[in-house]
Amino acid sequence: MAVEKKTPLDTRALIINTALKLFSEKGIFNTSVQDIKRTANISIGSIYHHFPGKDAIVRALYEELLAKMQDLIEGIDQQYASAHDRCREVVRQIFIMTEYDPDAVRFVLQGRHLEFLPNEQPICSSRPFELMKDMVRDGITAGEIQGGDATLLAACLFGGPLRMVSLRLDGILDRPLPEQLDDVWTCAWRAVSA
Repeated sequence: MAVEKKTPLDTRALIINTALKLFSEKGIFNTSVQDIKRTANISIGSIYHHFPGKDAIVRALYEELLAKMQDLIEGIDQQYASAHDRCREVVRQIFIMTEYDPDAVRFVLQGRHLEFLPNEQPICSSRPFELMKDMVRDGITAGEIQGGDATLLAACLFGGPLRMVSLRLDGILDRPLPEQLDDVWTCAWRAVSA
């Protein structure tokens, strides 16, 4: 039986995925490079070959997850015509991600990134969240969403659904979020619709 040799990209992905799992379970502060080494069952040299330290792992994970989220939102923006449909699909996709990749959602929404990435903007000012605010601006321009401050209206529209995500991640809600989408969306849209 031949043993498959890992490529550098496989090892890097293993480090990132292991770190995500541990950061989600234990927190960033409580996870060491040794923990990642032990859980991934790789050498410490393999980790330091790809990353100079834990901060670099946090940064890479942060950037990768935000890039995935940005790609998702840009795809939604191109696929749907109305602000209503685009914003609803964003909420639906976040609810699905919460069920199928809770560690990633927890890291993006609940991670204390600024403690490790002090030069980054707060998560709510990152590109994916700016794209969500742009959807709201488009809705204001099109007359679908009441006039007003786009930041306030985006917070009203997406704040409730994102709170539902936090409640689900914290184990407060038993039912999967996609099953609750219609009720959550109705409340969120009613708060901002023209």
